[in-house]
Amino acid sequence: MVKLRLKRCGRKQRAVYRIVAIDGRSRREGRDLRKVGFYDPINNQTQLNVPAILYFLDKGAQPTGTVYDISKKAGVFTELILNQTKFD
Repeated sequence: MVKLRLKRCGRKQRAVYRIVAIDGRSRREGRDLRKVGFYDPINNQTQLNVPAILYFLDKGAQPTGTVYDISKKAGVFTELILNQTKFD
């Protein structure tokens, strides 16, 4: 199963995270399928590739709790609902 989750980057005590699509069995810093965003909790900055996230969610990827919250704040799920109703 593919998951959307955080991958830790940065240096000690200054963590930044990449939001990646990755196989659910892989470890945290394992090989990812695709980078779909960036999250910096210290400066509270977020950058998301919304079409890529929508693609993986449409294919059945499961976001982790933190990625779900970040995506929800950015309005990704409203776009997902709009796309689903548009094609139904």
